[in-house]
Amino acid sequence: MLIRLLRAHLRPYTQPIALLVLLQLVQTLATLYLPTLNADIIDQGVVQGDTGYILRTGGVMAAVTLVQIVCAVGAVYFGARTAMALGRDVRAGVFDRVQSFSAREVGRFGAPSLITRTTNDVQQVQMLVLMSFTLMVSAPIMCVGGIVMALNQDVPLSALLVVIVPVLGVLVSLIVRRMRPLFRTMQVRIDTVNRVLREQIGGLRVIRAFVRDRHEQERFAGANGELMDVSLRVGRLMALMFPVVMTVVNVSGVAVLWFGGKRIDSGGMEIGALTAFLSYLMQILMSVMMATFMFMMVPRAEVCAERIREVLDTDSSVVPPLAPVRTLARSGHLELRGADFRYPGAEESVLRGVDLVARPGETTAVIGSTGSGKSTLLGLVPRLFDATGGSVLVDGVDVRELDPALLARTVGLVPQRPYLFSGTVASNLRYGNPDATDKELWHALEVAQARDFVEGLAEGLEAPVAQGGTNLSGGQRQRLAIARTLVRRPEIYLFDDSFSALDYATDAALRAALARETADATVVIVAQRVSTIRDADRIVVLDEGRVVATGTHAELMAGDPTYREIVLSQLTEEEAA
Repeated sequence: MLIRLLRAHLRPYTQPIALLVLLQLVQTLATLYLPTLNADIIDQGVVQGDTGYILRTGGVMAAVTLVQIVCAVGAVYFGARTAMALGRDVRAGVFDRVQSFSAREVGRFGAPSLITRTTNDVQQVQMLVLMSFTLMVSAPIMCVGGIVMALNQDVPLSALLVVIVPVLGVLVSLIVRRMRPLFRTMQVRIDTVNRVLREQIGGLRVIRAFVRDRHEQERFAGANGELMDVSLRVGRLMALMFPVVMTVVNVSGVAVLWFGGKRIDSGGMEIGALTAFLSYLMQILMSVMMATFMFMMVPRAEVCAERIREVLDTDSSVVPPLAPVRTLARSGHLELRGADFRYPGAEESVLRGVDLVARPGETTAVIGSTGSGKSTLLGLVPRLFDATGGSVLVDGVDVRELDPALLARTVGLVPQRPYLFSGTVASNLRYGNPDATDKELWHALEVAQARDFVEGLAEGLEAPVAQGGTNLSGGQRQRLAIARTLVRRPEIYLFDDSFSALDYATDAALRAALARETADATVVIVAQRVSTIRDADRIVVLDEGRVVATGTHAELMAGDPTYREIVLSQLTEEEAA
């Protein structure tokens, strides 16, 4: 999975990678040549007392070292740029894929996991690529070249390499093999810490209100402790790695000096050759150590790549049409014909055979008990998810055949939990219509009964809004979300219980202003309050995902027991009449 991810995203950077490999090759060859020159200085210069030879060969060594430095700097430069570009491209790919997801796919992964995959997981893969370009490319060249140069110095002494290199490789592979499952567990527990932390930050007021600080501290400590436990287990293996490698390196050095000394005594080897052989041995083992360092990163990066590919390979259940319809009559006629919706793996459908018609100039209300599928019904219209049966039609065209941009302009949804972005009041209101004038913004605020409180802010339209609108009350957020949709001026307005945080006086004033503003549009309101929807032209009653009755308030009070029960749970008989 890691190779597949890298192959796909490194393909545009073949030229920088080829240049990087060339630079690493030249650098490594220069590094391998230096011990031979050093041996010549010892054997031909120092032993023979030839100062001129020492100076000439030393000059060559200085030139080779300069080439080595220049190539190393160039390789790091190109490696860093390519690795950073890879990280940018993978993050962009994950982000674009997540943006195409419907609510179904987002719910499947969960927001904390998607954030971790876009940030931490991509960073792990990016770091592996960076270290590969700076270390791993030169490691095999160094290892093979070192062996060749060592054989060139003394063949009998090179027999030690037949034992040393395999022993080191086996020990390292045993440790790395145990790391991989631990790294997978680590990424999952990072997701858990992210989720708990997001819940606690988002629900801070609830935690304080119920004095659950200690409980939440213990919950976070539990998630944090689980992450620490698996991190410690990984750390112990990583801590074991370097002592094992260094032990092999030091034992190898002693063995070379021992057997090399005997070779010198017997006259089969020069002192300079032993020095060079020892340098080549260290280079070989250092290349193995570099590879070891990479192998420590590979298991975690491989796990992260699998998680990234899982997102990239997930197709959205909301698929753009191949031949989209790009124009509509712009009348705003909305119809659901036998619409069904079922979550993957669920035993029962959330919606079953829903028929509903909403016409321009009319207000259609949807009411029902909690969990009856009201919000799901509204979500089918802007394609937050697609119906698993039946169809949803706008001006006679199935929404699955409409151009997504056209559907977005035609349908305006005010969700049950309004979300505001960090910025200003004006930037949030212009989210759906970037070209809206200040006059249009103030008009939308006035209709949404939000003008007074925005004028009361020190900076007015430029007043800052925190992420999620947490510096505003629930009612203020709802009114700004309604104003944002009004600025857009769609043909179909969908209000998903968008008045629940308002007091009765503000609710009544807002509905009266909306009635005038949306007189020619199609309005669909989902509400829990009977007072919010009793004056609607048509009321649709949902019960366990089915439409059980349709009519006006008076008709339903007289003929539908489900609606009557809902009304009388909120109003007296006299108030209902």
